Amino acid sequence: MADFDTGLARNSANYAPLTPIDYLKRAAEVYGGKTAIVHGDMRQTWAETWQRCCQMAAALRQIGIGRNDTVAVLLPNTPAMVEAHFGVPMSGGVLCTLNIRLDVEGLIFCLQHGEAKVLLVDSEFADYIPRIKTRMPQLKIIQVNDLLGPAEAAHYGDDEYEHFLSTATELDNWTWPADEWDAIALNYTSGTTGDPKGVVYHHRGAAINAVANILEWDMPKHPVYLWTLPLFHCNGWCFAWTVAARAGVNVCLRKFEPKLCLDLIREHQVSHYCAAPIVHAALAHAPAAQKAGIEHSVKGLIAGAAPPEAVLAGMEQMGFDITHVYGLTETYGPASVCVAHEDWNSKTTAERATLKSRQGVRGHLQIGLQVRDEENMQPLPWDGSSMGELMFRGNIVMKGYLKNPHATEKAFAGGWFHTGDLGVQHPDGYVQIKDRSKDIIISGGENISSIEVEDVVYKHPAVMNAAVVAVSDEKWGEVPVAFVEIKPDEEVSAEALTEWCREHLARFKVPKKFIFGELPKTATGKIQKFELRRLAKEALDKA
Repeated sequence: MADFDTGLARNSANYAPLTPIDYLKRAAEVYGGKTAIVHGDMRQTWAETWQRCCQMAAALRQIGIGRNDTVAVLLPNTPAMVEAHFGVPMSGGVLCTLNIRLDVEGLIFCLQHGEAKVLLVDSEFADYIPRIKTRMPQLKIIQVNDLLGPAEAAHYGDDEYEHFLSTATELDNWTWPADEWDAIALNYTSGTTGDPKGVVYHHRGAAINAVANILEWDMPKHPVYLWTLPLFHCNGWCFAWTVAARAGVNVCLRKFEPKLCLDLIREHQVSHYCAAPIVHAALAHAPAAQKAGIEHSVKGLIAGAAPPEAVLAGMEQMGFDITHVYGLTETYGPASVCVAHEDWNSKTTAERATLKSRQGVRGHLQIGLQVRDEENMQPLPWDGSSMGELMFRGNIVMKGYLKNPHATEKAFAGGWFHTGDLGVQHPDGYVQIKDRSKDIIISGGENISSIEVEDVVYKHPAVMNAAVVAVSDEKWGEVPVAFVEIKPDEEVSAEALTEWCREHLARFKVPKKFIFGELPKTATGKIQKFELRRLAKEALDKA
């Protein structure tokens, strides 16, 4: 047997850690004059983007940011947000993209749990800063006055973004990760408890999923990508890094508006975009006049819920090619894809919708996706009826949960990542979700913890018992509905509970409807949520 180890060790000539930083570096070297970012009237090349990211990295290192230091950002999909996806990891720091829809207490939890040292924050969120600074006085605030942001931005930061970049004195003062297992990003996701969990990504996974996105889409060089998907969602499903790898164009979008998106698609010949079902539906249902003139090929990814037949039909009429993908924050976004076959084109729209509603097969660079028995971990038959848990394993799975070894160990039990989603595997190998073992509601692409909402409802002085369930919704995918038992001799209206929840929760987490009455329970007192889902559906159908 030949010895393939002695004298054949890794060295700097034959091994370098994988990192998406290199995608930016190469784009600047090879396609430096190509447009990288479009934002209103602003145009920025890849060479200019590289320069600004080097400035960000150097400026951060000058104030002490290094390996494993958290740099948080509270930004819409703006040029600064794209730049942060490179500038922060180039400093050695870990990028924490905060959900801009969270209430201030939710933001503070993430900042404290992640031990953030710096916060880049758009002027749209200036009102949050006093409370954040009171709770975290050592946090350095960098104010970002975006070109299309509030016109009159008062001073609220320790420094202003453009000035902060200008302070960089050594633009080569950026760093490659010493190990591709080093953390690159921290993303917070709702779990089965109220407090979100901090999902840690590594450079290797970010680099690999960025390339996987290219493979799943057969993405050519220089795509024009519209940022309909929030970059705080799994780092935009890693597409900030994907677009750099293909030297494409980032068309920024502060806020989703159907007419604006369609105008941008038409004006810039947008070729690709990703979004939750609600965004696709809004585009499909826009007035015909707004869609007129879009005659080029447009590809979209849909995730968060299965694409409804009406949405799929509407997108097909527009000439948009929609692909269903599936994943979680823990898998860097999409890790499986519903690969369409040529013979699907001969089927009816309804038949295609049924096929495309499945979560599909593992992505190119993911090692495994199977439906397995949650107890004995054995794979289940590909019969379309044997129910088990969807599980992933491979390169596109998180490092784990920050400061939560118990949750990490549980998630990786048996050598597979447990999604918490229950489903089946069809004879062709395609998996399909049938239910969720986790009480998570996915509304407009956002995760809502039912337990978190229940906790808020329970705290109302008139409430004795409460339970929150997900109900399908044509616009949002799913919405939360709350069942409430009132204490004897107490009274409270649905309107009062709505206002109570709005005071304590982000708006998208507030229940769509409150239903009053005794909650159905088992003999042991456990609330029967399957019965509540049925009752909630009936109530909304009658509304």
